[in-house]
Amino acid sequence: MCIFASKINYMEQLIVLYLRKLASTPTDFFRYLYHKINWTNRLIVIQGAKGVGKTTLVLQHIKETFPDSSKALYVSLDHIWFTSHSLLDLAEYLYTHGGTHMFLDEVHKYQNWEQEVKNIYDYYPDLHIVVTGSSMLQLEKSKADLSRRHIKYELRGLSLREFINLETGLDFPPISLEQLLTSHSQIAVDISQKVKPLLLFEQYLRKGYYPFYRHDGDQFEERLLNVIDTIINVEIPAVSNIEYSTTYKIKRFLAALASDNPYTLNVNDLAKRLEENRNTVMKMIDLVCLAAIMRKLYSKDGISGMAKPEKILFDNTNIIYAFGREKEGSLRETFFASQMSQGHKLLMPQQGDILIDGRWTVEVGGKRKKYKQIADIPNSYVAADHMEIGVGNKIPLWMFGMLY
Repeated sequence: MCIFASKINYMEQLIVLYLRKLASTPTDFFRYLYHKINWTNRLIVIQGAKGVGKTTLVLQHIKETFPDSSKALYVSLDHIWFTSHSLLDLAEYLYTHGGTHMFLDEVHKYQNWEQEVKNIYDYYPDLHIVVTGSSMLQLEKSKADLSRRHIKYELRGLSLREFINLETGLDFPPISLEQLLTSHSQIAVDISQKVKPLLLFEQYLRKGYYPFYRHDGDQFEERLLNVIDTIINVEIPAVSNIEYSTTYKIKRFLAALASDNPYTLNVNDLAKRLEENRNTVMKMIDLVCLAAIMRKLYSKDGISGMAKPEKILFDNTNIIYAFGREKEGSLRETFFASQMSQGHKLLMPQQGDILIDGRWTVEVGGKRKKYKQIADIPNSYVAADHMEIGVGNKIPLWMFGMLY
């Protein structure tokens, strides 16, 4: 009886924490992914880098969907309760107390979560489960075989469009790439009549990708560096089972790339600089890219599973500023890849900087960037910085941030 009472007391603590968090969750702004999720599915997995807003997303759904908050329960799996209780304990409590939906945050910090979630899915057919976790989760390799049961979504950081809407209170809708390529001049005129896009673009590059910028002010870059440190020290080891010594090597690796980014990859040269072997360097590249700290770009002809990437970029421009290495060329390419990677496949062509979906070639540069370098390539465009309104096949770089 005493043990049972203890469990109830612990559960009361979890419920109080959940209700407090729910009460403080804003509903004045919803991320691009919110309305794309089919919340009726029984098992939903939402992945994303730390700090992009996964927790807020699920709490907003609870707040908007469940007038009776006792029907749902949100918990973070890094809570001390889970040192002596299991997910199955949680499911049993929720089920026997009339709950229908469980929301499990930070699942990558809970060992064997895949097997327990599978068991809950199989043995509690009336329960709906939403889990959120690191962008590093590779569920297709799960021993529990969740692939046949779950629907997976990925949440990216704020787009420039979302940042502009947050900052101005306006509601610019996303535009498709086809709309941008064919009607960018008129779209730019319409937007420029309401806001100053170049000013907002400059602000976004420095601190607009992570939603927590709204609360951290001058401490944003320090907070971001702490987030990156947590990803390296906690999330990467939790998902990849690497040793502590490797996390130190990853920090050296990032420091080396920060001075050269964008970095045309020479694995042997990088291994020599880091005094590591080639295999270790390739493993570190894979880890920081899975963790959404960096991004790999492959050549058009080098997309086989064995090919090495041609170039490595940071995942977004905020990270570049946090490292204090804000070169214009690096910022431009990083911004473009960051915005275009949502919903599109990017490769490095022989001519131009980026090939989108195997169809459109884009050269990224400054306002004076000439079109002649790609003029003989069908469906080719220039993404030009420091331009408010473009003409013809020369499109302002900032406009590629209005797609999601």
